[in-house]
Amino acid sequence: MTSALETTLHARHSCRAYLPKPVAPSLIEQAVATAARAPSWCNAQPWQLIITQEAETARLGTALHAHAQAHEMQPDLPWPESYTGQYKTRRFDCGMQLYDAASIAREDKPARMAQMLENFRFFGAPHMALITSPRELGAYGALDCGGFVTAFCAALTEAGLGSIPQAAPAGYAPFLRDWFGLPKERLILCTVSFGYSDTSAPINSFRTPRAETNTLINWR
Repeated sequence: MTSALETTLHARHSCRAYLPKPVAPSLIEQAVATAARAPSWCNAQPWQLIITQEAETARLGTALHAHAQAHEMQPDLPWPESYTGQYKTRRFDCGMQLYDAASIAREDKPARMAQMLENFRFFGAPHMALITSPRELGAYGALDCGGFVTAFCAALTEAGLGSIPQAAPAGYAPFLRDWFGLPKERLILCTVSFGYSDTSAPINSFRTPRAETNTLINWR
């Protein structure tokens, strides 16, 4: 028998096109409350969210989209040094699936760049959640927040919503910190864009595979 959790996790995917329809605050609050049940080291619960409504999402997206084209990234957390082996392959394959769904040719660099820059407009989502953690908690705070983000996306899926966790906007941490008046004591980890999925958009049609379970477990 397939469980409700299994159904939800299999249904969740990264949504990159949304309907122009806001989500009721009560529905968002319920998703946050559900996600807050995620495991937390010493029950620290380090996650804090700033959630934007439609007008603010659009205003921020316009400003961040322009900023990203004129400035270098300065993330609070360093990017991965490199992707090698199977991780490089998976990253490449995911990109090819995305471009194929969006009908972007591999050699069309301007179109690929334009698609990448949509990260900073939150893919047209009506809402964006900015996830932060106390700097003093370091990697363990970020680990806890990763669990929260997973649970949050699952809760949004269960509510009939689309979502996408994003690292790219957090690459401009100083810009976001100034925009929202956040103290330096809060690490900017990622954003989650969400709303009602545009199921007719081709870019929402592809699904990435997952590794076979027997390649993940080392029994001893």
